[in-house]
Amino acid sequence: MPLGRGKLSKIWLVIWLNDHLVKATVEGDIRVIAAVTTNLVNEAHERHKTLPTASAALGRVLTAAVMMGATLKGKETVTIRVLGDGPAGAIIAVANAEGTVKGYIQNPQIHLPIRQPDKKLDVGAAVGTNGMLHVAKNLSIGESYTGSVPIVNGEIAADLAQYYLDSEQTPSAVSLGVLVETDNSIRAAAAGGYIIQLLPNAKQEIAQRLETNIQSLGDVSRIIDKGLDAEDLISQIFQGFNIKFHQQVNLDFRCDCSQDRLEEVLISLGPEEIRIMIEEQKGAEVTCHFCNKVYKFPENDLVRLHDEIRD
Repeated sequence: MPLGRGKLSKIWLVIWLNDHLVKATVEGDIRVIAAVTTNLVNEAHERHKTLPTASAALGRVLTAAVMMGATLKGKETVTIRVLGDGPAGAIIAVANAEGTVKGYIQNPQIHLPIRQPDKKLDVGAAVGTNGMLHVAKNLSIGESYTGSVPIVNGEIAADLAQYYLDSEQTPSAVSLGVLVETDNSIRAAAAGGYIIQLLPNAKQEIAQRLETNIQSLGDVSRIIDKGLDAEDLISQIFQGFNIKFHQQVNLDFRCDCSQDRLEEVLISLGPEEIRIMIEEQKGAEVTCHFCNKVYKFPENDLVRLHDEIRD
């Protein structure tokens, strides 16, 4: 059966649409970053073997981190830590200005009943409503900045908006979304989000028009699922506004772990722990939390490390 035009365009979209974010200003008074993060969220799902609710929770934090990373420069990094009292445990993501992000969820096998009455994954219950959201920025000037706020509802977007308001005194609208299939996979072109920030001189009528547009827009993940890229998303949010697009950045889930870095982890355990590994296990395997890659250290490597530390 020949493919219809709609099917062809959908196939082309899946092939062409890499993860990316776009930065723009609107009316000179609004900053906005929008991102499509489907592939990197899928990558995290595959690496950590997350169940649906965990996939959505981790995907939202990864998306938030990579958009916050876009506000940095050079080798600067941002780390988001969501430490709630829910069954998901800690959720951590680290991103940089180059568009790469890594992250993990402490309990990837979390899946809760669908939330009623909106039929959505209950990320808030997985994260918990008691706890803290921490944002740490390592800046190129050799300084670091850390801001923390209590978790609002565990849905991540509202928590991040509260962080911006309390820690950076910047009123912000944040939307994050991940659509998950029943087979636990992330839907094609269905993960992403946006961060909108009003500058101090923004007029009240502009804020009111924007609020109306956002309310009529609906869930960001379902909009992305229709095939919109990040620039299209911004155009939809700001219909009737004067938009100036500035930069597009490709995004990727990428971990910077290595054999040498994991060797440092072993060294930090001390000579006695390494001696026990040599005698009882005849070797060691160390797993990177961020990407789940396993590094193997045979017995002779452990002997070398033990002797180096002892000496």
